[in-house]
Amino acid sequence: MTTVVQADAVSASAAGPVPITEPGIYNMANETYHSHRYALSSSGARKLIEASPAHFRYEQDHPQPVKKVWDIGNAAHRLVLGNGPELRLVDYERWDTKDAKAEVAEARAEGAVPLKRADWDQVHEMADVLRRHPVASLLFDPEHGTPERSLFWHDAPTGVMRRARLDWLPNPRTGRLIIPDYKTCRSAHPEKLQKAIEEFGYHQQDDTYRSACHALGIADQDAAFVFVCQEKTPPYVITVIEVNATARRIGAARNRRALETFAHCTATGYWPGYSDDVVPVALPGWAETRDSLEYL
Repeated sequence: MTTVVQADAVSASAAGPVPITEPGIYNMANETYHSHRYALSSSGARKLIEASPAHFRYEQDHPQPVKKVWDIGNAAHRLVLGNGPELRLVDYERWDTKDAKAEVAEARAEGAVPLKRADWDQVHEMADVLRRHPVASLLFDPEHGTPERSLFWHDAPTGVMRRARLDWLPNPRTGRLIIPDYKTCRSAHPEKLQKAIEEFGYHQQDDTYRSACHALGIADQDAAFVFVCQEKTPPYVITVIEVNATARRIGAARNRRALETFAHCTATGYWPGYSDDVVPVALPGWAETRDSLEYL
């Protein structure tokens, strides 16, 4: 097992984080992890090929501020994993009053997640349901793992530094390691989750995390990677899924293209948009059929 490097060895300075050059498992705050933008993450790889290198570069240079819509997911993660920002109940019927606004602003300024009473009850109920689930409760058993570890490693073909932040790192053991990732969702129905794999690039995340575990010797054989998906509305149903072999191969191929693009753009300093050539563009198929019948 690769040694865990403690947070004080990798903390960010006013000028930004000290670049990590040695592959390893690092114990750092979430904000510090995301500040290491020279290392390619799974979400960065998706942006490179689903949008363009220019979009990727802009988002890296202009990090998104915290959004309120993330509060439920962040709060649920905190309760399930036992790690993350403090949850703070702002117990007012309305949040548009002066006192409520002041408490919300104070909480966010201190890095806490402010929650209304209904949201507070919701995330605690979600965590209670998970603890009663026969599989999910074992996957996130605090006696058999550690929450939120940051992994850094080099991609051998390109030399690119890669990064991944595991929701949960199981304790070392013999045999196949099962690494879980917690997702909140609108629907945990397997058919809906098929669409989520494509929409959110879970197959690329799967390949990224497997690659990290292999590169860092976390498991003595290929690790299993599963998503624990929980609905955000009662009864907070949970479905545990594993991406199949075909989807994993596609995810790996997409990641490989992203890594090659990242390496090339980094070397040249040029981050193009969709295309530098003149692109021929046709009418939408339905409009072409309609107007061809009418006018041609």
